Amino acid sequence: MTEVSENDVTETTVAPTAAPEALLVDAPLGVAGEAESTDGAAAVVAKPGAPAAPFVSVVASETGSAAGDAVPTVDQLEQEGDIAADYIEEFLDICDLDGDIDIDARNGRAYLSVNAAEGANLRVLSKPDTVTALQELTRLAVQNKTGSFSRLILDIGGSREAREAELADLVARAIERIEAGSSEAALPPMSSYERKLVHDIASGRGYSSESEGEGRDRHTVISAL
Repeated sequence: MTEVSENDVTETTVAPTAAPEALLVDAPLGVAGEAESTDGAAAVVAKPGAPAAPFVSVVASETGSAAGDAVPTVDQLEQEGDIAADYIEEFLDICDLDGDIDIDARNGRAYLSVNAAEGANLRVLSKPDTVTALQELTRLAVQNKTGSFSRLILDIGGSREAREAELADLVARAIERIEAGSSEAALPPMSSYERKLVHDIASGRGYSSESEGEGRDRHTVISAL
């Protein structure tokens, strides 16, 4: 098996700014939104002095909801979107950033897109690591309000579209190795959402893909049909 790395996929990262205290929520520490969730983001969101809660690990599959949870209804997803939009709007106001928020509900997830006119200062939040950290904070804010696990997806300034293009490039390079003689090619560990995108891209190219590994090491392996 060959491994396809992301070494030649450049991502400029910006350390996420800690959420203003007005936006902090009393949420359990160490709650994992998905296999790829970072405990650090959960730690940031807790108010100083808030009682620690037991660690809860919840793993979501590529196509389903969190383990043991029923697929949320459209009304529940729209509620998640409304709560998340309020949270992000307040965050933008405190940070003095401009952005228009769009809410969508599909495939068992709420999607929140934040966009602004070209040249706006919203780009400071659109770096991949920053979007991921803010997404975790937003998920925890939603969970604090609803009491239910959230798989909300946040896009800022087209960050998700840019990431999809990078994943398509990774899949293309994996296919090149298979066509050159490799029996299969493994991609780097990714979130369940990104693995689902990879499965769709590989299928569209006429190749098979499976997820392997556990937890943070879970990744996608592409092979010929």
